[in-house]
Amino acid sequence: MTRIFFLVIALFIFSSQLMAQDLYRVTADKLRVRQTKDANSKVIANIIQNEKVTVLDASDAKFYKIKLRNKEGWASKDFLEKIPAATSTAPSNAAQPNTTATPSEDVIYRVTTDNLRVRQKADPKSKVTGYLPENENVAVIDSTNANYFKIKVTNGEGWVSKEFLVRVSPVKAVVKKNAVSVEVPKIAKDYSNIILFVIVALVFGTILFFIFKYSNQNKILIGISAIVVLVVVYFCFVTFIQPKTVSGTFVSDSDTQYKTFEFKANDSVVVKDTYTDSTFTAKYVIEGDMIKLYDQQNMIMLLIRDEQTLVGEGFTRGTFTKK
Repeated sequence: MTRIFFLVIALFIFSSQLMAQDLYRVTADKLRVRQTKDANSKVIANIIQNEKVTVLDASDAKFYKIKLRNKEGWASKDFLEKIPAATSTAPSNAAQPNTTATPSEDVIYRVTTDNLRVRQKADPKSKVTGYLPENENVAVIDSTNANYFKIKVTNGEGWVSKEFLVRVSPVKAVVKKNAVSVEVPKIAKDYSNIILFVIVALVFGTILFFIFKYSNQNKILIGISAIVVLVVVYFCFVTFIQPKTVSGTFVSDSDTQYKTFEFKANDSVVVKDTYTDSTFTAKYVIEGDMIKLYDQQNMIMLLIRDEQTLVGEGFTRGTFTKK
């Protein structure tokens, strides 16, 4: 009777072990395998995405014990997906199913700074729940916030600054929207500069008339006066009357949402959006030294510093130099 009892226990343990040894698929870009079930444990191997592994122990809440070629290790449960039994037991002569992984909505980003703070909320004053080393790959699960990404971490979720993450996969093809979807509002014509220019021209014309009349035919005085008046009138025309124009491609070296502005004819500009990996075409107007671009979501404003330089704030913060 005792032998039968021990035999039943042995069969139960053996069957439980067999049940634990299921096949799982790696869903992360690169999964770290650690020596123990501790997030700070030594990394003994890395497994690439879609690689299949055998799980030996699934009893821990956060880690799986998996089988490698010549050893065993522990990996996070967040990045392992169980493969249905029907897939692994299909007959070898049957038509093979499509094993291409379904693209995940999560996007993989790489950390560009050391000890990146992971916060509890999308707030710079929120509690710091952890740190990420440089070149660490993380999955972004929410990118709707203007300044922070919500990411997956070993012990849950957290928020990190967008400034220190660069996208690595999946790489989306650049989408170009040719249609200009936003109508530029009509701006009332301002004649104040024209009136000021006419007044200045009349004043200097009157001065020049009296110089001609009372200079006693002094040609040197008349010539110098005429040159001075023409130069002043020309600069007044350039400053107050002549409309400012911008053309060519302006690029920023800083980490900003809108990276390049390619100004074309007909008051249109092609803008590269680095956050969505896309380009769109928008209309723009120039008011004084300010360029106003009208997008579907917001108005982009750029200050014309000179013919080679534009300055932006907010989403377009930084200096844009003409290529």
